[in-house]
Amino acid sequence: MRSIKVGIIGAAGYTGGELLRILIHHPQAELVFANSQSQAGKPVYVTHTDLLGDTDLVFTADYPFHEVDVIFLCSGHGQSKKFLSEHDIPSHVKIIDLSTDFRDESEGFVYGLPELNRDRIKTAQRLANPGCFATAIQLALLPMANLGKLGEVHVSAVTGSTGAGQALSASTHFSWRNNNISIYKAFTHQHLKEIKQSLGRLQTGFSEEVNFIPYRGNFTRGIMANVYFRYEGSLEEAVEAYQEYYASHPFVHLSASPIDVKQVVNSNKCIIELQKEGDKLLITSIIDNLVKGASGQAVQNMNLMFGLEEKAGLQLKTISF
Repeated sequence: MRSIKVGIIGAAGYTGGELLRILIHHPQAELVFANSQSQAGKPVYVTHTDLLGDTDLVFTADYPFHEVDVIFLCSGHGQSKKFLSEHDIPSHVKIIDLSTDFRDESEGFVYGLPELNRDRIKTAQRLANPGCFATAIQLALLPMANLGKLGEVHVSAVTGSTGAGQALSASTHFSWRNNNISIYKAFTHQHLKEIKQSLGRLQTGFSEEVNFIPYRGNFTRGIMANVYFRYEGSLEEAVEAYQEYYASHPFVHLSASPIDVKQVVNSNKCIIELQKEGDKLLITSIIDNLVKGASGQAVQNMNLMFGLEEKAGLQLKTISF
């Protein structure tokens, strides 16, 4: 099979940089262009300094769509819909969008959570990549939704500073974020919509509250989501349900011992731990927000869309110290 020719729109940001790191070493992908209006004309490694020696690709302001098989849209929330309305994308070019714009599956987009929609993803022309919090929380809940066991759900989850994007703000600069923690968008986070949409597909008529408290953590990357709800079954029954549901999904793993975020940093893994206390089931789910929560999952979806092995290019090194 010939290489898949790839273009990235908005390649100077965090998710664009992570895509570059993965795709440069992907055995069946060829990076054709990395678009950035602000960095056009500069070598990619000037912005993503760790890529010095890995690529001589130069950022471009152009959009050579006819030269590629797939484009990744990494320009931020609200920008993808505007971009597609202003540009004529050739019909043969597949689109993978990393923004929130099409996660409701409007305009022909398929929601790209492989552990939920793998078969639909394989035939998709347009793909809406899930949000990072949404990925961690949904992977914690899908097996129980599949059994129709979900009632009201409570979530407390913390994310690293890269989840806020590369642009500086009062709550992202080092002097504020370091040695600090805060909540934001309590009960109103934008990822709730896609979470409820997915749970409703597995558990027909699901209309319970998902009470979500997001935290800003004082670290750069990773998400830990702690999810709990009332559950009448045993821990052993829950573990069996999760093992069965994820048996064919290569990036989701169950742990029998306590887990921590460093186990998944720089990997496309989701690791899940289950605990039963009284009548409550607690599910802890950890991912790297930039990999399984964004760019790694996007490449996983590209692999499925082009009939490649799902793990191609995603055997990334985990940093555990």
